[in-house]
Amino acid sequence: MERTVIEQDPADAASGSAQADADPVLAPIADFPRIDLRAGVESWDKRRHAGKTLREKVPHAAQGEFAPDPDRPDPIALIEAAHEGRQPHLIPLRVARMATSPFAFLRGAAHVMAWDLSRGPRSGIDVVMNGDAHTDNFGLFGTPQRDIVLDLNDFDEVTIGPWEWDLKRLAAGLAVATTEAGISARESRAAVMEAVCGYQQTMRRLAPQGSLDVWYQTTRVDTPHISGLRLDAESRAVVRRAVDKARRRNNRSLLEQVAERRTDGSWRLKTDAPILTPVDEATREDVVSGLERYAETLPRERRFMLDRYHVVDVAHRVVGVGSVGTRAYLALLFGNSDADALFLQVKEAVRPAHAPYLPGMPDPYAAHEGERVIYGQRLLQAVGDPLLGWTSIADRPFYVRQMKNLKGAIPLARMSVASLLTFSYAYGTLLARAHARTGDASAITGYCGSGKNDRLGSAIADWAMAYAERNAADFELFRAAIASGRLEAAADPCL
Repeated sequence: MERTVIEQDPADAASGSAQADADPVLAPIADFPRIDLRAGVESWDKRRHAGKTLREKVPHAAQGEFAPDPDRPDPIALIEAAHEGRQPHLIPLRVARMATSPFAFLRGAAHVMAWDLSRGPRSGIDVVMNGDAHTDNFGLFGTPQRDIVLDLNDFDEVTIGPWEWDLKRLAAGLAVATTEAGISARESRAAVMEAVCGYQQTMRRLAPQGSLDVWYQTTRVDTPHISGLRLDAESRAVVRRAVDKARRRNNRSLLEQVAERRTDGSWRLKTDAPILTPVDEATREDVVSGLERYAETLPRERRFMLDRYHVVDVAHRVVGVGSVGTRAYLALLFGNSDADALFLQVKEAVRPAHAPYLPGMPDPYAAHEGERVIYGQRLLQAVGDPLLGWTSIADRPFYVRQMKNLKGAIPLARMSVASLLTFSYAYGTLLARAHARTGDASAITGYCGSGKNDRLGSAIADWAMAYAERNAADFELFRAAIASGRLEAAADPCL
């Protein structure tokens, strides 16, 4: 569907305010796009030129500006507002996890960064953005064919917004995590610039390609030759170890870890408070009913697969850092036998952190937060979980996915500098590919430029290093709020 890129007046661009139409290019999505197979789209080169024009109005240097804003709200108040609607007894655990490090704080303080991003310039080119593209939200997971791929893997904050907000979230996460790991400021800055370089070069490569070619691209990492990423020998060894670990994380191994057989031969989920706790019978019935409704959101052929399973137990399970306090359930199902276990995560979907500052997803996805998350994941991931879906439980929106099936992480904190640069570039590459699936790679390429002069990389690095300092200051305010009693923190954040 042909849409328009939106230009900004230079004065408006600095504050991220109202916009006006410009040259026709492709925008991310409509509600249900009306397919017109008789009219062509603008050439990729014309759309690249439109993006270049936007760069003249919002220059790369503007993306590097981050100055104190006298109107900036109290960051602790923004975090407290994000606690509304969560389970009160788990909020101290969320606070404790956020207080463990500046990077953990950054993960949990998405609402703070969303406000900061909203006050900066906007390129005028929107995509379906992940909304929380820090380094820990890239990882390994299994495809329906049991291959292991590397990609984005968390979509709670997904919405429509400027592509550069995702890139800045990735850049800030790299700056904070590398500083925390004791890496020098020069090397930390280099990691950020590698991520931007990976993003730029990948967009430049994808811009002239066919849309079908872009959608088909995946990054399998369980093969000797990993396509699409520049990996040195050490980085390949890191990937191999992560893949081996992911291979061992499946429904059978999870069954041994979190469930036990009763004396009567039945199975139940183990209690491991406060992480995994039993639910009462009413909640159990609500979750099972919710899963039956969730089945209606699956493609019809996959309902046959799910129909061969039945729920044997349900428990509440605490997950992550930013998600702590939301309602999340783990359902254990069996099919043909005890060897045919299936774990489904049923997780509450809440309003995304960027919602106050962006128009958001179009209808009908805006009407149900769980549907928003799943729709966004299906758009951004190269290969998705075949059991993704959504439902409502007690009038709250939820989404459903498989739990920890062939999932793994890349441990950036223990890498050499060379490998850190390699994976920084890789994550920029993966983010660009995700954006190119729904956004206009040609227009973004026009805005980004070739990358030869590193102007955008330098600007984003300036912003990221400045934001890392701002995050460190907010982290100290956060810890002071705990010390003063304004915020309550659990005694053991590792629980």
